[in-house]
Amino acid sequence: MERISNGGILYHEVQEANLCAVHCVNTVLQGPFFSEFDLAAVASDLDGKERQVMLEGSAAAGTFSAGDFFSEESHNVSLGGDFSIQVLQKALEVWNLQVIPLNCRDAEPAQIDPELENAFICHLHDHWFCIRKVNGEWYNFDSLLAAPQHLSKFYLSAFLDSLRGSGWSIFIVQGNFPQECPLSSSEASNGFGQWLSPEDAERLLKTTGAVRSSSSAATGNRTSDNVDQQRPYEALSREEVRAFSEMEDDDLKAAIAASLLDACAAGANPGAVGTSQSESEKQK
Repeated sequence: MERISNGGILYHEVQEANLCAVHCVNTVLQGPFFSEFDLAAVASDLDGKERQVMLEGSAAAGTFSAGDFFSEESHNVSLGGDFSIQVLQKALEVWNLQVIPLNCRDAEPAQIDPELENAFICHLHDHWFCIRKVNGEWYNFDSLLAAPQHLSKFYLSAFLDSLRGSGWSIFIVQGNFPQECPLSSSEASNGFGQWLSPEDAERLLKTTGAVRSSSSAATGNRTSDNVDQQRPYEALSREEVRAFSEMEDDDLKAAIAASLLDACAAGANPGAVGTSQSESEKQK
């Protein structure tokens, strides 16, 4: 049975540039554990390992070509800030959490009864978000929402089925989730994270409903607040996801590119990047 975490408070991050993968990982963990630079270093390390494996395989086969393996292009992070599922998996492995596809054989119990799980990661069109059980209740922590959206246990299964039917890839996150964020709320400000009670989250969603309805109308979707509450991805169309994904920030691109170069030069270790304080807290 899940224990009460963070005093019953929900941790949510609102969309910043193309950092939905960062927001997704942090809301899975329910705290600001990772930054975009931490995930960029993880991506750089993965790129290096992948190139090494391909290099060794090619050398063994006698088909070595250095230009094939030393391209500066990353396969695990874009300059806009979008990360691969492998990066999310490696980041969560720091906390001994495993990420597995919902459609694999090992996930059959979750396919039948998703309520048995604690977290899901969803992906479509370069957008990531998590669905997370906190204190026995399910919430949609999509960073495109102003606050976590409560999901009833009955609606959880229907919501996941709807996402899969719309082409979303869904992954289960399993393991022992951190019960407390190692940073106080005053220390945990990253510019887009916020701590909310369930009541505050509900009020915030209601006050921003009109804004989301206007956005939905612009893309030809239904606009009633009731529809927005009961079927959130009727209101959040693929066109909206693409629009948010195209909000690229030049400064962010430059910072991530610089971070990747620094990580390559230093031979960054993803298990240690951006998590030293988190790891020390785990060992206490």
